[in-house]
Amino acid sequence: MGSLTVEQQAGYWVGRFKAMASPCEVLMEASNRSDAVALAQSAYDEVKRIEQKFSRYRDDNIIYKINTSQGRAVEVDDEMANLLDYADHCYQLSEGRFDITSGLLRQAWKFDGSANLPPMELIERLKSSISWKKVDWQRPYITLPSGMEIDLGGIGKEYAVDTSINLLKQKTAASLLINFGGDLAVTAPRKSGGGWCVAVDSPDRVGSSTGQEIELKQGALATSGDAQRYLLKEGVRYSHILDPTTGWPVVDAPRSVTVFAASCTEAGILASLSMMHGSGAEAFLNEQQIKSWVVR
Repeated sequence: MGSLTVEQQAGYWVGRFKAMASPCEVLMEASNRSDAVALAQSAYDEVKRIEQKFSRYRDDNIIYKINTSQGRAVEVDDEMANLLDYADHCYQLSEGRFDITSGLLRQAWKFDGSANLPPMELIERLKSSISWKKVDWQRPYITLPSGMEIDLGGIGKEYAVDTSINLLKQKTAASLLINFGGDLAVTAPRKSGGGWCVAVDSPDRVGSSTGQEIELKQGALATSGDAQRYLLKEGVRYSHILDPTTGWPVVDAPRSVTVFAASCTEAGILASLSMMHGSGAEAFLNEQQIKSWVVR
């Protein structure tokens, strides 16, 4: 996890660090540097806590304990239980398209921009160990069959945005914007009465904009897309958005979807689910009656 820096620019303070494999920043209309540093430090500490607790890359947290339980029941705390309840809700809502046991597919798919598609037999073998239906979840105990694993990466970054923004709202009434790798939330209108101007990311190049700008006075935005992770073979682009029911990338998925919602977690799951609907992404978003921006 990268070190924290805080600097002033254009009438507000910016705290920056790297976490969850993403650039992170906290924009603050704090009255002085001391307050800005304290707020940014709180966000930094919270993200560090989330990353340590829920990252699948560690061997000392609850995710590792569950994934190495070999079919034994594991008791979890309320925070983990709430996330598992949410994952179960998303699984039901998506008719199995959102499945936190599907992380095993990373063993087959390497979205590095190459033309290397995995062998069908490998995908079929991995699919046999994927399905939330096979997990026995009876709060606060989860029993994961041997050979399966869970991965909260699909909601982790958005959850960290929400927990961080809620933490900072308890410490200040000043307007704040938290941006963790393009997933962001705003606490309140700025001193001027306006909002923070946010550019919608272009799927063609990381860090570039589509030219679409959004003024956020409150609420959250989350984006799902294939700017960084994809395969390209014989003119066909394979997105990293995988359908766990087939083991293959979703067909005709948009290049990116950005969703506005009350929380970043909600925005993130709606963006992901719309991508999983492929050519029906726009219809799905229209049914939800939410603000969204789709790039194809």
